[in-house]
Amino acid sequence: MIRSMTGFGKSNLIKNEREYQFEIKSVNHRYLDISIKMPKQLTYLEENIKKAISSKINRGKLEVYISFYNNSAEDQEITINKEIAKLYISQFQELAKENNLPESINIMDIAKLPDVLNISSKQDEETIKEEILQITNETVDKLIEMRTFEGEKIAEDLINRIDIINEKTKEISAISTGLIDEYIVKLEKRIKEILKTEEIDKNRLAQEVVIYADKCSIEEELTRLKSHIAQFKEFIYNSQGAIGKKLDFIIQEMNRETNTIGSKANSIDIINNVVEIKTELENIREQIQNIE
Repeated sequence: MIRSMTGFGKSNLIKNEREYQFEIKSVNHRYLDISIKMPKQLTYLEENIKKAISSKINRGKLEVYISFYNNSAEDQEITINKEIAKLYISQFQELAKENNLPESINIMDIAKLPDVLNISSKQDEETIKEEILQITNETVDKLIEMRTFEGEKIAEDLINRIDIINEKTKEISAISTGLIDEYIVKLEKRIKEILKTEEIDKNRLAQEVVIYADKCSIEEELTRLKSHIAQFKEFIYNSQGAIGKKLDFIIQEMNRETNTIGSKANSIDIINNVVEIKTELENIREQIQNIE
């Protein structure tokens, strides 16, 4: 089943007080274009994330937003810069003696001073990689679910429109079969009016009919158009993966055959059907721009 290129996916993951928030927004694009906004400490995983996404998504412009909060005590390391602390204490003691002040130094006050207490993260990169890939896959699956749902709606519309084109093609085929007989009648009548005689050169008439038939014949174009219609439906019903470009190519070919039919046809009824076919083809072409 076809998939739309428009969609949204969002997931949250909490593991050992590590919290991840992952969002993906997807819109139409000719190719696959992934942009990621993430915390600096996760940038080493950017290529892994893109690879995980591209393994499931073929086309679309994807904007990925990742938030990461690490509150795990296991990943935190606290160190005290004792040399800096001793310098602070020494200076405070000297200041107290010079000003006859009591030496009441609180260790917690010292800890609050700049560069005395340092809290650093010693995150387990492999564990975080596993967790980030887990939430990546979960979010991409949600995105695909939405894109598939939208794709089903598009497919219904495309089938309805291609069925209309198929019916108009049948009408054109039925009309074209009677054009030669109509031309013979009109040609005989015209010759009689011009020559004012009932005697007609049957050989010359046959030559003119052959020339006319060859000039306005649209059987080849109708055959190819019907083949394209069948191929279009086959892609809609049975193809897997990205088919947007293939459908776009088929529509271009159908449009080319339709234009040729319109230029050859010597019938207002055929021209009217051609106009309706071209209208539906344009609507289909616009819808195809949304397909992966």
